[in-house]
Amino acid sequence: MYGCPRYSRRVARGRTAKVLTHRYDGTGLHRQPDHLIVEEPLEIQLDGVLVATTMRTPGHDFELAAGFCHTEGLLDGAPVRSCRYCGTGSAVESEFNVVSVDTGGLAPPPRPRLTATTSACGICGTTAVDDLRERLHPLPPGPPFALDVLAAVPARVAGDAELFAVTGAVHAAVAFDRAGAPVLGREDIGRHNAVDKVVGRLLLDGGLPASELGLYVSGRASFEIVQKSWAAGIGTVVAVSAPSSLAVAAARLAGITLCGFARRGRLNVYTPVEG
Repeated sequence: MYGCPRYSRRVARGRTAKVLTHRYDGTGLHRQPDHLIVEEPLEIQLDGVLVATTMRTPGHDFELAAGFCHTEGLLDGAPVRSCRYCGTGSAVESEFNVVSVDTGGLAPPPRPRLTATTSACGICGTTAVDDLRERLHPLPPGPPFALDVLAAVPARVAGDAELFAVTGAVHAAVAFDRAGAPVLGREDIGRHNAVDKVVGRLLLDGGLPASELGLYVSGRASFEIVQKSWAAGIGTVVAVSAPSSLAVAAARLAGITLCGFARRGRLNVYTPVEG
């Protein structure tokens, strides 16, 4: 089911929390219930060594951990043998906020990471384009996606954003095929986490490199989004908002078609892949 030999039990975690709020409608304050997205830390271990702590929305934690290790170059081609929760606390929040990715020691010994990453931008800015050039090669050219297909992607994936519809506080990442149809989507309070969850699912299913898929992201296209797409072999990225200058530079180096401001059937193409 998961694409690798062994996983510990899956646990349904609460991803939203119900609270009471007061809404002002021009006439006064009115008490009413509201739903907030849950944000909790997740410690990611690789072969027993802590490599990252990220703030995330619970759910698809194994995919997030495996995807992070892949997109950050920590696996170096080593297969993921298992993923498991390994918290030691008695509370659910503690027990299921630590995930260990096991390669049986086949991955290079990871360097422990002591700083936490946030749900806002992950580790944006800590990896330079030159570092990517050392561990990743430009993607091989392939047939481009039709522009009308790319422009229609946001509308086609909108119905899959269930958490956003409830909370209005999450980002989405969706892999789509050459017809623009959604193949795999994940939501998280951090856009980088949503991408890692998609990449992790593809990795565990043996679907990397994903050269036949494109990637849609809500919000902006940061350098880190391009980095993770590059590591997954995804050659086309479509974002609802603008890319950063560093994202454009990385996309050009990778041979990635990077599109932004994809709204209402229109988009900007920042890095067309020249044939």
